[in-house]
Amino acid sequence: MHTPDIIEIRRLRVATHIGVPDEERGASQILFVTVRMTPSQSFDGLADEISRTVDYFAVSLEIEALAAARPRHLIETLALEIAQHLLGSHPLAHVAISIEKHIMPNTECVAVHLERIR
Repeated sequence: MHTPDIIEIRRLRVATHIGVPDEERGASQILFVTVRMTPSQSFDGLADEISRTVDYFAVSLEIEALAAARPRHLIETLALEIAQHLLGSHPLAHVAISIEKHIMPNTECVAVHLERIR
C-alpha cells in the first residue's frame, strides 16, 4: 500500500475574533492552525515545478484571511470553513485541520481536529 504524500503547515498563527461570550469575541485572539493536506497528485510527478503542487504559502495566506474575515463563536466552525475552502480551491484529496486555542486556565490549550475527503 502506498503511503500518501503530505504537505503540512504546522501551528500557523492566525488572528481572529472568536468565543462564545461577547467579551471574548471583542478582542482579537491568536489561534494556532495545523493543516495536513494530501494533494490529488503524488510528489512523483511534480518535476520540481510549483505550478504542479499545492502552494503552501498561498494556503497560509488564505487561512489567515479566512480567520480574520468575521467573528465566530466556535473554533469548530473555523476548522470546518478552512477544510471546505481548501478542498474547494486546491487540488487536494484529503485535508486534516487542527486548531489550538489558548484560553482556559490550567491547560496548555483546547484543540479541535477534523478531517475531510474530497
